[in-house]
Amino acid sequence: MEMNLMEIWQQMGIAARGVVFTLAAMAIAVIAITIDRLWALGKWKREAPSLAESASNSVRARRYETFVTETEESGHPLARVLRAGLRAYLEGLRTTPGEPMAVELARRELGRELEVVGLDCRRGMNLLASVASVSPFVGLFGTVLGIIAAFQGIAKTGSGGLGSVSAGIAEALIVTGIGLGVAIPAVLLFNALNGKIDRFHLGLQTAAGELVDHLERNQRLDGETRLAA
Repeated sequence: MEMNLMEIWQQMGIAARGVVFTLAAMAIAVIAITIDRLWALGKWKREAPSLAESASNSVRARRYETFVTETEESGHPLARVLRAGLRAYLEGLRTTPGEPMAVELARRELGRELEVVGLDCRRGMNLLASVASVSPFVGLFGTVLGIIAAFQGIAKTGSGGLGSVSAGIAEALIVTGIGLGVAIPAVLLFNALNGKIDRFHLGLQTAAGELVDHLERNQRLDGETRLAA
């Protein structure tokens, strides 16, 4: 008995079709998340060098407020991190007795902002991981439904011949294959994107550390200048 995919689809029960639709929705989610994260990472990487140069020039010239003002509308993760650190530093200078405390406030704020930005960078990754881990079990659920359909075919015909069970077995195998077809790319894409995000976040941590180094260096130079005077 020859069967094609259309015939198998027509013979699928409502529950089995629901499994296929669920797996299709998961596949669409995987594609959407992948495109979104790749686009965002690509955009951030293109803009990062100019932001880093602007931040370096502003800190060396001690034009902290200028950088904060210029990047006020920027949602770039690097701009958000450095802006948060410089704001905390400026606020510390106004409210604390000395620069050492201001630098410490900046360091703490940088750490908090890095955590927030890290979560934003990984937006959608939890869903991607869930799809990668759950879709095989969704396919397995479809397999169970297909086996049930096969036994129903045997019950209706009163025979255990191939013709009575082939539709149910084919349904079970196809749904299982779809589940694996969603899970395997999802796992590979999750690992690839996670590696890219980790490397990008490491760059943000490095930039935050360099900002603290610059602030401490400026503070030390100011102290030496006051002593010399």
